Amino acid sequence: MIDRLAAALNYDQEALGLRHQRQQVLANNIANADTPHYKARDFDFGRELSRAMDNGASGGLALRTTAAGHIPAQSHGRDVGDLLYRVPAQPSLDGNTVDMDVERVQFADNAVRYQAALTMLNGRIQGLKSAMQSE
Repeated sequence: MIDRLAAALNYDQEALGLRHQRQQVLANNIANADTPHYKARDFDFGRELSRAMDNGASGGLALRTTAAGHIPAQSHGRDVGDLLYRVPAQPSLDGNTVDMDVERVQFADNAVRYQAALTMLNGRIQGLKSAMQSE
C-alpha cells in the first residue's frame, strides 16, 4: 500500500525537487548580476523531469563506497544533467551574461509554478486521505 502511494506521488516529488533546484540556479544568476565574466545558467525543466521519470530516480543519487566497511547511503540532492549557458540578448562590456529582466521573469514564473504544484499536490493528498478514511 505504501509503495503505491509513493509511486503515485513520485512525479510530484520529482517536479517539486527540480523546481527547487531551478529556483536556486536562477537566484544564483541574480546574485551574480554584477560579477564580471559570470555566465548565466539555467536548465530545461521539461527535459530534466522526463529524464528523472525515465530513470525512476526517486531517492537522489546513489553514493559509491570506496571501502568494504563503508555504509552505503544516498544523497538528498538531485543531479541536474546539464546546466546550460543563457545566450544574452545584448552582450555587456565586462563579459557578464546576466540579463536582470530575463532572470526576474524566469524567477517569478518558476515560483508561481512551484506554488501551483504544491497546491495541486496538497489537493491530491487530501483526496487520498479522504479516500482512506472510513465514514
